[in-house]
Amino acid sequence: MASRKGLLLILSSPSGAGKSTLTRRLMGWDPTIRFSISATTRPPRPGEEDGREYYFRSRPEFEAMVAQGEMLEHAEVFGNLYGTPRGPVEANMRDGCDTVFDIDWQGGQQITSSALGRDVVSIFVLPPSIAELDRRLHSRAQDSADVIAGRMAKSRDEISHWAEYDYVLINDDLDATFTRLTTILQAERLRRDRQPGLADFVRGLNREFDAR
Repeated sequence: MASRKGLLLILSSPSGAGKSTLTRRLMGWDPTIRFSISATTRPPRPGEEDGREYYFRSRPEFEAMVAQGEMLEHAEVFGNLYGTPRGPVEANMRDGCDTVFDIDWQGGQQITSSALGRDVVSIFVLPPSIAELDRRLHSRAQDSADVIAGRMAKSRDEISHWAEYDYVLINDDLDATFTRLTTILQAERLRRDRQPGLADFVRGLNREFDAR
């Protein structure tokens, strides 16, 4: 039996603020943390495998999962459906393993409002400045100028949802931000209501008192 129930750790940020880098470092810091794999109706790209990059499903299969309550969150993006299957996340929780989600504020809201919402810890990552956000997007050299402009335009709306999160981290220094992230996770794991064996332990202490 797991010593505690696993958490649902939601990380959100505008593109370029460091969310994905922090997620990778977090999973290296604790290999028991599992990354939430999304389901999608888009076809696999060369080299992608079902259950590794995504769970690839047909549109009727995906819609049936939604209708049966098997998705924690879902949305349509550029004509394809994307979502988080509920089953693997619940299995992680039973195993006492935390699940990390690299999703936007809309997906985060849906998961927080779901039946698993009480086990959610949500963190929003902010850039130190808009100029720095723009610099990071350009320095990655992964996107065209038009794509970067689109990401920058979208970032204002994303940042406007910062107050909906449990914690907010300003990623002005990656190492310091990562330290704060792990501190949050360690503290959340130790919350009284996340230690299922605590009541039995205290009852044992009381029995020791009675035996004196």
